[in-house]
Amino acid sequence: MIAVDLYKKAAEGDFDAIEKICLDTWEPLYRFIYYKVQNREEAEDITQETYVKTLKYLQKNRTPIENFMAFMKTVSLNVIRDRWRQKKRGWVSVNFREINPAEAAYVDKQNDIAQRLVLENALAKLSQEQRAIIDLRIIKGYSVAETAKLLGKTEGVVRTAQYRALKALAQILDETAAKDKNRRREKLE
Repeated sequence: MIAVDLYKKAAEGDFDAIEKICLDTWEPLYRFIYYKVQNREEAEDITQETYVKTLKYLQKNRTPIENFMAFMKTVSLNVIRDRWRQKKRGWVSVNFREINPAEAAYVDKQNDIAQRLVLENALAKLSQEQRAIIDLRIIKGYSVAETAKLLGKTEGVVRTAQYRALKALAQILDETAAKDKNRRREKLE
């Protein structure tokens, strides 16, 4: 819990207070954002933008200090929505007479399901420890230290196991893609 006077100092521009607030809140905020966008670089950018906007609100005394983290998460969601809208504006117009929207949506859904199944099957071929490390580090976004603590291992072991797990996963996915390519080629012949 951050003290109220720290917020007041941060609103006045005290860099030490701002740094303390950032250090105390960045990890849960980053995890929240990463979970939403599933992209490290984008999550980092959104986290920074969230801090900038939150500090502006704080300086204007519009920030609810009682539940500061919830406020920051709301700001981050608004940043994510704004980015999504900007990306959406860049889309090309589509002539629906030329395509069948229901069919296109069905094909997209099939591709998503197929990719998810391929990934789930590949993950199932990994050892239980490798799956746990990929789940904690990649999917849930835990740090190496947190993952090591949760698994009762050293950070070095976690780093090495993550590297090997990702290498094994990539190899499994490459083999699966090669098999699928051969099957398609056989069907065409």
